[in-house]
Amino acid sequence: MPEKPLTVATYAAGASLAAITLVYVFGPTFFLDDEASSARKKGIVGLSNTANDCFINSILQALAGLPDLRIYLIRELHRRKLDGPELYHVDPEKLALERRATKPWKLEGLQKGLVTHALKEVLDSLNERPIYKKTISPQPFIRALEHAFGTRISRQQQDAQEFLQIVTERLCDEYHAGTKARRKAQTTDLSNDNDTASERLEIADQFDIAPPKDDAAAEQDTDNDDSSTAEEGFPFEGKIESQIECLTCGFKPKPSSSAFVTLTLSVPQTSSTSLNKCLDGVFKVEHIDDFKCEYCRLDHAIQSKTKELARASAPEIQRALQSDIDKLKEALESDPEKPPEGVELPDSSLAPKRRIARHMYISSFPKVLALHLSRSVFAIGTVSTKNLAKVNFPESLPLGGILNRKNYRLLGMVSHKGTHNSGHYESFRRQVQPIPFSTPHSFGTEGVYS
Repeated sequence: MPEKPLTVATYAAGASLAAITLVYVFGPTFFLDDEASSARKKGIVGLSNTANDCFINSILQALAGLPDLRIYLIRELHRRKLDGPELYHVDPEKLALERRATKPWKLEGLQKGLVTHALKEVLDSLNERPIYKKTISPQPFIRALEHAFGTRISRQQQDAQEFLQIVTERLCDEYHAGTKARRKAQTTDLSNDNDTASERLEIADQFDIAPPKDDAAAEQDTDNDDSSTAEEGFPFEGKIESQIECLTCGFKPKPSSSAFVTLTLSVPQTSSTSLNKCLDGVFKVEHIDDFKCEYCRLDHAIQSKTKELARASAPEIQRALQSDIDKLKEALESDPEKPPEGVELPDSSLAPKRRIARHMYISSFPKVLALHLSRSVFAIGTVSTKNLAKVNFPESLPLGGILNRKNYRLLGMVSHKGTHNSGHYESFRRQVQPIPFSTPHSFGTEGVYS
């Protein structure tokens, strides 16, 4: 393989499913040495492949080249160290009283960040700068991952994208579990402070004296807005929303939102395509026929009851129909998705069918965007094959609209060579190390590692 100044490749043989993963991130670029164009062989840290672990090694090497992920790991573990292990300890008796389905050992592992700690250790080792070639083993991280899930990682189905999904989802769950534990501890401290204040008031009333002024509490209330800062979330986590619009009445219901850590894109079955076309397959506007719009259904109910009101002769029936019409009109103005209570609507089979437009978009962009290009082609009664289309992808990827544009820069790529049922994974990562991990200037002109 020809040497490239900005990439580090790790190669491990093994069988695996067909997939390719791109990792985009928004961040600056730094060179490790004075001369970035130097063709001199630089020492790197590799991963040993003892049991067809190419799908694991390639993902770890790609993650090691993400500065935002490494900064997150440092910040998260430092926060847990300052809080102390007691804050993240789980009491089985209290957990049983709360009637939570999560097992105590699993919840404690999430709150303590077992996989977060293990991933930081292996990424720190991969980012060392040895003068000579060095190889480490991924087994400590694999054992930590198996301990966290209480199961063994199978070598039969080796999929790098599936492994990345498991790791990122676990890291995201550990972040949210730790955040909930910290909020719960803060709530407990506030309740204890309130109990102490109430006791002081009772003593003051009993002895008929003025209650003492809590200067610390007053200062805390004054500086509450300045001290309460939101935590930075997990860098892989983003949110995607789905919005539909009725093309007849123009009604837009509330969009449905879902979180993601990786995005899976289908590769068109052509000889060559681009990453933008793969993204269009997910984010393009889709038109759906025979959809029953909630606004149109209420409007249809008003028209039906208006016709019944014109035919009704009894005063009681007229008043009831007029009351239903008023409630339906009020629901149309306030929230068409919530039909008024006590109003009988026409049968849903009689509701008009409309044509709608469905649009998906990223509402919250992650710091690190992981894209999975799915190349598996499944057919009933035949053997699954691999889509061999060539995908052109840019080094810089702009996403979003004009007002919320995000630019991502390619920092790593995991590619698969071989067929659908066999082959190996390769990982390419850019040598990007922000301060405090980079040393842009060496001590001398010899290029000695500093």
